[in-house]
Amino acid sequence: MNTIAISRRRFAQLLGAGAAATVARPALSFATPKTFEIAAASKVVRLSANENPYGPSPKALQAITDSFGLACRYPDEHNNVLIEKLARLNDVNREQILLGDGSGEILKLCAETFTGPIASNKNGRGILIVADPTFEAIVNNASVNGAEVVKVPLTSGFAHDLPKMLAAAKDGLIYICNPNNPTASITPKNELREFIANTPHQTMILVDEAYFHYADGPDYESVIPLVKDYPNMIVARTFSKIYGMAGLRCGYCVAQKETIDRMRPHQMWDSVNCMALAAASASLDDPEQVPNGQRLNSEAKAFVTSELDKMGYKSIPSQANFIMFDCKRPVVPLIQALKRRNVQVGRLFPALPNYMRLTIGKRAEMEIFLSAFRQVMA
Repeated sequence: MNTIAISRRRFAQLLGAGAAATVARPALSFATPKTFEIAAASKVVRLSANENPYGPSPKALQAITDSFGLACRYPDEHNNVLIEKLARLNDVNREQILLGDGSGEILKLCAETFTGPIASNKNGRGILIVADPTFEAIVNNASVNGAEVVKVPLTSGFAHDLPKMLAAAKDGLIYICNPNNPTASITPKNELREFIANTPHQTMILVDEAYFHYADGPDYESVIPLVKDYPNMIVARTFSKIYGMAGLRCGYCVAQKETIDRMRPHQMWDSVNCMALAAASASLDDPEQVPNGQRLNSEAKAFVTSELDKMGYKSIPSQANFIMFDCKRPVVPLIQALKRRNVQVGRLFPALPNYMRLTIGKRAEMEIFLSAFRQVMA
């Protein structure tokens, strides 16, 4: 497309200096976030979507404001600023980074590139293998693509059953969400390393690390460092969780260049907008965003799990910004009863019909949830 060229250095200068904000127009800024009027008016406590209740970094909000003057430009020339930062952060080459409209677009691209009807089996496309339960988006993507989906139940410890997933492997894609959504559980690092090493190279492996920043157990590690050794590996990350950018939509994946080249033709041009690019880039420059988010999440999670435990409801050990706990009865009526009390919790996951997924909100939100939960369980 025909755009007026802006160098990467100039784009970075505009973001850093806030030059675009000097364009004459009525004052408008997101740098001082306010309570959303809609949420305040309805008084709904939203603990249903694993969002970060503390929002983006102040640096990200300022970067959005400062980039208003770039809204007339297509973002294709400006992706490089973020790509270069992510490449340095993850110690990979820039050709190994593919940005997406949230990590959801990365999952969709993987389904479109690597899954499809076995009869056609073009370019290594085949079945999708997933855990049950897990995040359903890629299952929907693959099904629309005509692929067979093989669901392998989690182990009794709520980890991916990697031996059974490996036994089902064919041409196609294995999806591993680690930490797993909806269970907030992890698959141990040694088991995952062994699985990756033993998976046939014609079978692609997508590891979704959306909740990576919240995982603090000794048995967990990112598998991004393994990408250099395995051409069939893809690792997805997002700015929606610890960086608080769920509404802005920015994610990425790390893979070998040849894999990125296979995925790229399936992607829409300029799928990440300039505001999201600016916010994501600024978020990486804020040394407080990640540790503050981790601390606040840990404190609120410890509080609510302790209270639930006192009530006799056990949670699956959580390595994420949400928990899943056994309600000891079908969860759907409880979800509906809480909704009538203006408390929204996670949807039903059919493989665990008595379990509730609960996002960790602010302390005050968790207190409101507990009060409503006690009422509906009485």
